Amino acid sequence: MAKKLFVGGIPFASTSDDLKQHFSAAGNVASAQVISDKFSGRSKGFGFVEMSSDDEADKAIEMFNGSDMGGRKLVVNEARPKTEGPRGGGFRDR
Repeated sequence: MAKKLFVGGIPFASTSDDLKQHFSAAGNVASAQVISDKFSGRSKGFGFVEMSSDDEADKAIEMFNGSDMGGRKLVVNEARPKTEGPRGGGFRDR
């Protein structure tokens, strides 16, 4: 079963293809996505990689967590579901 990983510390110039290629050293990468700002299109410096199996995901965490990619230290762990919470910056009724 595929397992999704959170990857932080991605160099801002990296693309989803760069991320996929980097993580392919740990096994078969089902998908890779660098998250970009919806207005500027610039990378936010994090993304998600989906490995084809749990074993490959565990290997990727072991190989890449704390490693260097383009001069930045990667943080790699199992992705957690997004939690719904209050959004900041909105108008409040009084």
